[in-house]
Amino acid sequence: MIKFLDLGKVNNRFRDVMDARIAKILDKGWYLQGEENEVFTKHFADFCGTKYALGVANGLDALRLIIKASGFGEGDEIIVPANTYIATILAISDNGCTPVLVEPDINSYNINPDLIEVAITPKTKAIMVVHLYGQAVQMEKIWAVAKKHNLKVFEDCAQAHGAYYQGKRIGSLSDAAAFSFYPGKNLGALGDAGAVVSNDKELIDKVKALANYGSDRKYHHIYKGLNSRLDEIQAAVLDVKLPYLDEDNARRREIAKYYREHITNAKIILPKVYDELAHVWHVFVVRTQERDRFQQYLTDKGIQTIIHYPTPPHKQLAYQEWNNRSYPITEEIHRTVISLPISPMMTDEEVRKVVKVVNEW
Repeated sequence: MIKFLDLGKVNNRFRDVMDARIAKILDKGWYLQGEENEVFTKHFADFCGTKYALGVANGLDALRLIIKASGFGEGDEIIVPANTYIATILAISDNGCTPVLVEPDINSYNINPDLIEVAITPKTKAIMVVHLYGQAVQMEKIWAVAKKHNLKVFEDCAQAHGAYYQGKRIGSLSDAAAFSFYPGKNLGALGDAGAVVSNDKELIDKVKALANYGSDRKYHHIYKGLNSRLDEIQAAVLDVKLPYLDEDNARRREIAKYYREHITNAKIILPKVYDELAHVWHVFVVRTQERDRFQQYLTDKGIQTIIHYPTPPHKQLAYQEWNNRSYPITEEIHRTVISLPISPMMTDEEVRKVVKVVNEW
């Protein structure tokens, strides 16, 4: 079986170094908000090209905290792509804000900038872009619309660690950005983990307090906060892996290029790329009108696949008030997408086998 993603192989490369860093933490007996957090967040801010980074418990919390720290709440609207993973939308509604869904571009799968302005109302406060599947949003039009209407811009970077746009890393392209380090991400922890990055010190300081029970110092609470902190073990693991992220992304690009050049089956719609460095291929998504049959065929041939994602947010029970809405492009994407294996640990032989099997379908 060619696994979709072999996390054992991904992490075992760093086993000795991880063991040493974790042993150091155990010996020290300090598990939260310590030296490992300081070291990793400094390195991660430098990597992203931002002044500040703050570790939090997970990617959803990173999004929630950005919105909360910005002072947005009941009655405020935030524009968001209709085809994102539901976490982006949950972060908005959890703050009492109203998510305003905008259709994606069918070619990039990212939010269509040309459709944003018509969705803006006097209640609109921000645009939340999502660098979906690993490809950076083309931000030029986003910035222009945001400036024209005095809106904040936030990035959901959960799937695109290390991608570039116009020579800058994602995460540095907005007022604030959220990262998830869920184990399967391009930069993954050994459990849940996340981060907020920004050049805005006031916002980062507020996020830091909000994430620590609303406290700016021990037993002194200035906000109605929550508990969302990156633990020392996860920070250490991420710091061990961070120097290898660009190398891993380069291997993902290599595999994606081979797929795009050698998959020739007319039933398969391949992803489109506007800039090689803008995509880090968190997942390699293709489309087909016969997805279920195609997935079963690949399973029978020993190739594991995943669907990102089978049901769009507006058709989920959690948002049943939207269930009668229609977003045709989003629905087409969710009905036809399937993700082929892509991982820095895949061998050339495995990559060639995937191509051969796909072409024989």
